[in-house]
Amino acid sequence: MQGDERAMRQLWLRHSPHIDAVVRRLCGDHDIAADIAQEVWIQIFRALPGYRGESQFGTWAHRIAVNRTLNALRKVKRLAKIETDIEENSGVVEGDSDRTFLAESIEKAMTQLSPGARMVFVLHDIEGYTHDEIGQELGITSGGSKSQLFKARAKLRRLLAHLVDEPTTGLGRTHAAPI
Repeated sequence: MQGDERAMRQLWLRHSPHIDAVVRRLCGDHDIAADIAQEVWIQIFRALPGYRGESQFGTWAHRIAVNRTLNALRKVKRLAKIETDIEENSGVVEGDSDRTFLAESIEKAMTQLSPGARMVFVLHDIEGYTHDEIGQELGITSGGSKSQLFKARAKLRRLLAHLVDEPTTGLGRTHAAPI
């Protein structure tokens, strides 16, 4: 039994950063994500005896994480039946790393997306799912997935426009078409 616990701890240490990040991105709320991530790991460890090794452990655990998170979010949605705006003014960028600042800006902007748009954006643009796969996971059509992704990207462009050096409006451009 001691070896099993040690092996599970090694699996958790190796794979938790990725699994927890997927859960956090899908949730958009760190507190809810922490609770769901704990449930995800319990599910992974319970399902471990059924792991057949047909895919890499990380891929198998990732699939469990996505499915469990989506199910938990559906449950939260059914219980709450409301969407609350998250206003957090406590974000502090530690260090002066542009990469850290950019990553935190994107994470913050993603919390401002509707839950559906955020889930489609994360599943498609970050996790690499196809629109058909997303439709199956979320119970929507492929076209619905594409529409949500379009809306998510448009809102993220607006929210992150201040990070781009070039103006996003037509300032300084003429209306005359080139001849």
